Amino acid sequence: MKKILHCDANNFYASVECMLDPSLKDKYVAVSGNPDKRHGIILAKNQKAKECGIKTGEVIWEAKRKCPQLVLVPPQFDKYVYYSDKIFDIYCQYTDRVEPFGIDECWLDVTGSMRLFKSATAIADELRERIKKEIGITVSVGVSFNKVFAKLGSDMKKPDATTVISPDNFKKKIWGLDVGDMLMIGRKTADKLKGLGIVTIGDLANTNPKILVDKFGVNGQKMYDNANGINDEEVRLYYNKHIPKSVGNSTTMPKDVTSRDEVKAVVMALSEMVAVRLRKYGFVAGGIHLGVRYNDLTYMGKQTKLPFKINSASCLCDQAMEIYDSIKHPNPLRLLSVTAFDLSKGDEVMQMSLFDDERTQKLRRLDKSVDEIRQKYGYNALKSASLLEYPFVTDGLEDSDFLPFKK
Repeated sequence: MKKILHCDANNFYASVECMLDPSLKDKYVAVSGNPDKRHGIILAKNQKAKECGIKTGEVIWEAKRKCPQLVLVPPQFDKYVYYSDKIFDIYCQYTDRVEPFGIDECWLDVTGSMRLFKSATAIADELRERIKKEIGITVSVGVSFNKVFAKLGSDMKKPDATTVISPDNFKKKIWGLDVGDMLMIGRKTADKLKGLGIVTIGDLANTNPKILVDKFGVNGQKMYDNANGINDEEVRLYYNKHIPKSVGNSTTMPKDVTSRDEVKAVVMALSEMVAVRLRKYGFVAGGIHLGVRYNDLTYMGKQTKLPFKINSASCLCDQAMEIYDSIKHPNPLRLLSVTAFDLSKGDEVMQMSLFDDERTQKLRRLDKSVDEIRQKYGYNALKSASLLEYPFVTDGLEDSDFLPFKK
């Protein structure tokens, strides 16, 4: 039988902030966006703030109303990635099967490590103590025989706890939980299940699977199996990098945008964010999607396949602007998004002519130089000339906006 752990760093962003600044330790702390740039929401909170009812995603004024003494700190994503890497380095000392599920949590298959350790629970407890001692934050760990139940276990008791869900106790431990607590069941699916009278995980486990398949298709069978502990999905090897389906960035402008030049400046900034992340892991894109939201909150999105695969910011921007020009725009723009899709690994740039090949080679050398300069001196060390005329575009951008993919 497999021995699977799910490790979840408790309140990770806020925990890192409190670890870096000990004066925050006993305060109500939340990591938040900038309210002056329409990013005024709670991104993360520490345990004390959580106990006051502060929720991730709520606007700052609501959080302040619940907890007037709430201390707000800006995000430091470079620090979060740094400490995440250090935690994952510890995980990899116990097994090579470490599958990230975001920057702050992952699964570990420790089945092959049982010769060296007394039990999977012992490994879980040792990991918690090491990370607390060596990094300075706490981790909750679920121990089970499959990934779904291990994830449930890490969620059941926080902070700094180990929860074991075994073949003998899972019905007693989890069947009474809300059906929406189970992995792969989002809010809309949970609402549909509850509309069928399926309120708990136990209800789901005891439902005729044919009813679930008729309503949800193949996912209905998966939900039924998961609730009954029937899940043999493997934990991926850590070095088997998953190629995402797409990578994109969006921004809500601090002011409504009307002119094409302003739009192009924003699209260029977003294209740079996307391109940096593509190049970080050697991906190229075969398609581009542009999304626009107008000041009346209506949304329009359009995409196109590219004649050749690219990871250049200027090429992405050019293609995105072609899409922009093909859309009729009834109102000023409030939000823009640029997303690259049809990703593949490796140097797969296909050229249309010798002229294109020469231009692309120059762009690649330029991109490489820009990446190296920014990696050493930060994003603001070098900006595209097209952005200088519209400083509002990049005023809110930090080095963290150019981080690579999450784990």
